Amino acid sequence: MKKPRQLRFDAAKSDVLNLFREHPRRVFAYSDLQQVLEENREYWRLTKSTTLEDFIEFLTRYGRLNRIEISFPSRTMTRYVWGETQIYEMILSWHPASYLSHFTAVYVHDLTEQIPKTIYLNVEQPRKTPPPKRLDQANMDAAFKLPMRRSKTVAKFGDFEICLLSSMGGLNLGVVEADQPEGQKIRLTNVERTLIDITVRPGYAGGVFEVLKAFRNAKGKVSINKLTAMLKTLGYVYPYHQAIGFYLDRAGVYDESSIRLLRKIEMSHDFYLAHAMKDPEYSKDWRLFFPQGL
Repeated sequence: MKKPRQLRFDAAKSDVLNLFREHPRRVFAYSDLQQVLEENREYWRLTKSTTLEDFIEFLTRYGRLNRIEISFPSRTMTRYVWGETQIYEMILSWHPASYLSHFTAVYVHDLTEQIPKTIYLNVEQPRKTPPPKRLDQANMDAAFKLPMRRSKTVAKFGDFEICLLSSMGGLNLGVVEADQPEGQKIRLTNVERTLIDITVRPGYAGGVFEVLKAFRNAKGKVSINKLTAMLKTLGYVYPYHQAIGFYLDRAGVYDESSIRLLRKIEMSHDFYLAHAMKDPEYSKDWRLFFPQGL
C-alpha cells in the first residue's frame, strides 16, 4: 500500500512534471527546489509533512532530475539538473555575479579552433586598496621572471576542469549575456574584455600563440576604440597597452589607424608578453619582450 504522501504526489504528478518541463531554468540549488515546493504546495495539495527530500526523490524517480556534485578544494557545489546537463548554465549557478572568461570566452566568441578542456569561471572581488601610481622597472623585471600565478581552485567534472578565478577590481566591465543554441543565456566577457583578459593572463588562454590567433580571429568582431577605452577604465599598473598593440600589429589584419590608438599611450618602460620567457626577442617598436618565433 502506498504511503499517503506518495498518493498526493500521484494526484499532482502531471502538474508537477509540467512545471519543470516548462520552467525557464534547468539548474537548481537545494534552496531553489525548496522555494518551488513551498510556492506550489497548496496548489498541488501536498501535506505539510511532505519534505523536500520526498519532492527530490519524486522528481528523480518520475521526472528528469539529476543530482550533480562538483568538488572544489574548499567547497562542493551540489546542483539539481533537469534533463541533460548544460555545463555552462550549471557552472554559472556558482554565484549570481559569476561569468565565463579567458579561454572559455574565446571559445564561445568563436576566436579559436581549439575546444578547451578547462572552463574558466570568474567572480570579481572589489579592489581593496588603490594600486601604486609609480611603476618600477626593476620590480617589473623581477615579477615577470617568475611563472604566472595560477588559481588553485580547480575541480574535475567529467572530461573538463573547472578553474575558479577571482579577478580584482574589474567592476564586471564588459560582462554581457549571450544566447546559446540550447536556449539558455550565459554571462561572459565581451570580445573586447576577453582580449584584454587573455593579454593579462595568457596562461588562461592556451599561451601567447593562441592569444595572437584570437586577436587575428577577432577582426570584424572587435572595436579597438572600445577596447582602448576599456583598458584605461580597468586602470592596470602594468603597461598592457604595449602587449595589446603588439598583438594587433603582429596579427597583420588591423589597419594602422586602429593600432595608432595604442601607440599614442606613453611607453616609458620595457614590458613582457608573458612570464618566465627564456631568451625572448625584443620589439623596439613596442618596448616589449616576446617569445621567439611568435
